[in-house]
Amino acid sequence: MYFVKSTRKANIAIVGATGQVGKIMRSILEEVVVAGLLPVNNVRFFASAKSAGKSHNFNHKRIVVEDLSKANLEGIDIAIFSAGGNVSLEYAPKFAKAGAIVIDNSSAWRKDPDVPLVVAEVNPEDCSTEFIKKGIIANPNCTTMAAMPVLKVLHDNASMSRLIVSTYQAVSGAGVAGIHELTRQTYSTKSPLELTVDGGINDVPSEMQVKFKRPIAFNVVPYAGDIVNDGSLETDEEQKLRDESRKILHIPELLVSGTCVRVPVFSGHGLSINAEFERDITPEIAIKLLSDSANKESIIVDEIPTPRLAAGKNPSFVGRIRADQSAPKNKGLSMFIANDNLRKGAALNALQIAGIVNSKY
Repeated sequence: MYFVKSTRKANIAIVGATGQVGKIMRSILEEVVVAGLLPVNNVRFFASAKSAGKSHNFNHKRIVVEDLSKANLEGIDIAIFSAGGNVSLEYAPKFAKAGAIVIDNSSAWRKDPDVPLVVAEVNPEDCSTEFIKKGIIANPNCTTMAAMPVLKVLHDNASMSRLIVSTYQAVSGAGVAGIHELTRQTYSTKSPLELTVDGGINDVPSEMQVKFKRPIAFNVVPYAGDIVNDGSLETDEEQKLRDESRKILHIPELLVSGTCVRVPVFSGHGLSINAEFERDITPEIAIKLLSDSANKESIIVDEIPTPRLAAGKNPSFVGRIRADQSAPKNKGLSMFIANDNLRKGAALNALQIAGIVNSKY
């Protein structure tokens, strides 16, 4: 995996260590520590009072989970948050004031002009003190994250000007509750073959339809996130895709149109992308650029990339690369990208940022 090695032994905290992403973060952190990629002096786990007092194995030690509301924050070098936006808004400034660099997984700080939004392989230079004015670095939305390593390579070569994206987002992006909702609905459908002729067969009871606006089992729901109250009729997921792409790639005028769709897949987001460029680029050139990228561990060109192929793996898988016939000749590409929304989309990128930060401070 892509990782900036450092020699300083850091004191690292994971806030939200017992949640869905927190568990994966603990596992990956142990991987990189054992591999010598991120030297640590001390590791601390924080969570709510409900989870405090429990202990978890980490590198042959038992670490007791601390109550976030009562914790002593002194001596922490890097704090990685994966506990939701409200927790981040309240506690990230407190950790930063106590001397830590905070890496936040929520959407709480992404739009803040004084908080860099970073994909480790794409814009690591934004982790410099020039940009970290509040002691906080934001981790992008997992959907945006999947596309960034690929689009960065293509943009550097041909200068991207427009994106049209349809996403195929796994239910794990809606948390553990999303996974349970798909599971319950799938097993409660008594006659799935009858759905061939009647979509109302075995209608889903209201108590089984909470996280998603329509039944998710055996279905596709073109409504991921929540409608933003600004008259645009877009969801917040669709606006994140546009705003975050512009900020990460440093293309403030990039035209982006997105439709975010929830699909009955447990893990792994897919993106169908039409990208338009100012300079000429062909599928052959794009494939060679991506195959020869300096970040080979972050990008894999595959003929048919799928969420199932990506689940449990680090890279963005990209394929179906072809000319966009709706764009001027040699100015557009169509492609499909798949990436694990929990692994790279949240946990791994945050730890890669930690490695960058640890090498700089």
